[in-house]
Amino acid sequence: MKKSSYEGLQENVRKLKTPEIEVWQNQYPDKIYTINLDIPEFTCICPKTGLPDFAVICVEYSPAKFCVELKSFKMYTIFYRNVGIFHEHLINKMLEDFVSVVKPRWAKIEGVFNPRGGITTTVSREYQVK
Repeated sequence: MKKSSYEGLQENVRKLKTPEIEVWQNQYPDKIYTINLDIPEFTCICPKTGLPDFAVICVEYSPAKFCVELKSFKMYTIFYRNVGIFHEHLINKMLEDFVSVVKPRWAKIEGVFNPRGGITTTVSREYQVK
């Protein structure tokens, strides 16, 4: 098998140190409702070329005890502007970080990345309490 030129570019992505996502106490934990967050101007860096990647990130979740604090989440997303990360890794990392702090009933994060080489990439991942 031919060795990929991408090999080793993302070995430590799961250990990436990101800004803290803060939460606040949900006063309606007995109600089931949905919160949608849209980030229409998200940017990160292609780990291969170093060029910027642009995307629309959509977060949808049903809070339990906590809701995400928006300023801290904005700072969290801005952090990625200077990070070389594959689209697939970004969405997985974001969902893991989000769920670990917010602890929602369920959540979904979707990234629609602008075309690169004529191909639009959409990556989504869902989480649900088991």
